[in-house]
Amino acid sequence: MTILGWLGRGALALLGLLMAANAVGNLSAVTQRLAVSPPEAITLMWDVWLVSWIVTVVWSRPTANRPPAIDQLVHWLPTVAGILLLAFGSIGTHFTPLWRLPDVASWALAGGCAAGLLFTWWARISLGSLWSGSVSRKDDHTVIQSGPYRLVRHPIYTGLILAAFAQAIQIGQAANLLGALLMTFGFWLKARLEERFLSQELGADAYADYRRRTPMLIPFWPVRG
Repeated sequence: MTILGWLGRGALALLGLLMAANAVGNLSAVTQRLAVSPPEAITLMWDVWLVSWIVTVVWSRPTANRPPAIDQLVHWLPTVAGILLLAFGSIGTHFTPLWRLPDVASWALAGGCAAGLLFTWWARISLGSLWSGSVSRKDDHTVIQSGPYRLVRHPIYTGLILAAFAQAIQIGQAANLLGALLMTFGFWLKARLEERFLSQELGADAYADYRRRTPMLIPFWPVRG
């Protein structure tokens, strides 16, 4: 592994420790009151998900090839901007929501967030060591079509989009909703780049039949034959 690779993994490990400390702090504050609000539940879900995701970064095969960095920058820009708006977009308005939802609706959205994050983990387990945080081809790469990949071609993005919109709607701020939209656009761009790249690397036939049978991001969405 290169020095940059080790530095990258070190940075991810540090981020994981910081998020773990944040999650412990949130959990401690909640348990002291013995009550959890829907926004706190969603925040805890994201914290736990991010820590667990970073911990499993090492569960990945060596990368055989990847597209140029400039191609990947195109999808990273809207995705990162969306994440920042989703996480911090309410600060400018002092967390004053545009609407207030009843508890039942807020908890339903918390459940939607949980479902989305669990969906990403189902996909992560199905991918195994073929997972990568960026568009790439792994050693002995194959197209996974089992588990959630029977429903959509990019279930990790699907789960994150669901969780992001559940949080944005629960918060009820235009900035947070814009963040979820930007994340969706970024994941769509990444999915398109990934499919073009893997079709070139693995051969068009390896991916063409799967694309004809399975929608990209929305389960059961009609696909063109």
